[in-house]
Amino acid sequence: MSGVRLLVGTSKGAFVLTADGSRRSWQIEGPSFGGWGVYHLAGAPSEPSRLYASLSNGWFGQQVQRSDDGGRTWSAIGNRFDYEGDPGVHQHYDGTPRPWSFTRVWHLEPSATDPDTVYAGVEDAALFRSRDGGLGWEELSGLRRHGSGESWAPGAGGMCLHTVVVDPSRPSRIFAAISAAGVFRSDDSGTTWAPVNRGLSSTTIPDPDADVGHCVHRIAMHPSRPEVLYMQKHWDVMRSDDAGGSWREVSGNLPSDFGFPIGVHSHEPETVYVVPIKSDSEHYPPEGKLRVYRSRTGGDEWEPLTDGLPQQHCYVNVLREAMSLDTLEPCGVYFGTTGGTVFASADSGESWSALATDLPSVLSVEAQTLA
Repeated sequence: MSGVRLLVGTSKGAFVLTADGSRRSWQIEGPSFGGWGVYHLAGAPSEPSRLYASLSNGWFGQQVQRSDDGGRTWSAIGNRFDYEGDPGVHQHYDGTPRPWSFTRVWHLEPSATDPDTVYAGVEDAALFRSRDGGLGWEELSGLRRHGSGESWAPGAGGMCLHTVVVDPSRPSRIFAAISAAGVFRSDDSGTTWAPVNRGLSSTTIPDPDADVGHCVHRIAMHPSRPEVLYMQKHWDVMRSDDAGGSWREVSGNLPSDFGFPIGVHSHEPETVYVVPIKSDSEHYPPEGKLRVYRSRTGGDEWEPLTDGLPQQHCYVNVLREAMSLDTLEPCGVYFGTTGGTVFASADSGESWSALATDLPSVLSVEAQTLA
């Protein structure tokens, strides 16, 4: 029987949760890397036992680690992330120039076909690639140098490249999302890039409709329709039907269009999930009710999914990497909170249960469907 492995990164270590295909009983292992902030755990689709982890610690800095046995053992791999050539400058919060400097890896994106090829989105915002299982890293510097890099500025969490999406039907097409700059697309495997932000509007920047400067929180794609992208932005849920060429708002009847994660149902490309929070200053659910919202129409019309979720006095947040979906039938949906609870639904969101409670603050959740 197939199963599911949940890779959970927290502010104080990594946890691995596993279940068989029924998803009724879960085993929890961890923490690995106790005391380290684990920003992201990612599995290689073509070799599920190959895992990558990004760790950060205020005393010891940044590490990337790799496991080849599903997370039972780990080893440190290449940890040199050098900006190519003269790194130049970008804007700081106050608009003054600041030199580019590497702080941490926010996101790891293994190739769908080669476990040794993996992308890393980092802070300060840049994209790196390894072709040898993470031992060595090269910057895809065309992104940072394409012309607007000097105008990029940090969001509240830093100037991070936090999302990498590769078109499964056209692997040379890569999307990268940066806070706060926007979405960029490459059609030549990362050599050259262009901003794809037309239709985004942000009242907090000097030109609300500028090509760059938008605080994008997350983008998602269904593999059967790679031209359709969904976005959770700093205010607004958005949709593109032309691979980012243009965007339109689909926030519809959501109680708040502010949030961080967004995900697409594995078998229904028009079914989308978000977790609204009250505002950019009050990072908790509206009315203190933790609700996942689902649209079966690709946006605009949303329904709250609440069965099994706390509906009073709940003041947690769900971060951008902290929601994921499996590929079983019915589709499983998973998310973790800053309060340290991992919730799961084995019926596409109709009902929820807590798989783990009292963990450290959850930073990332990734679901691996195992054969």
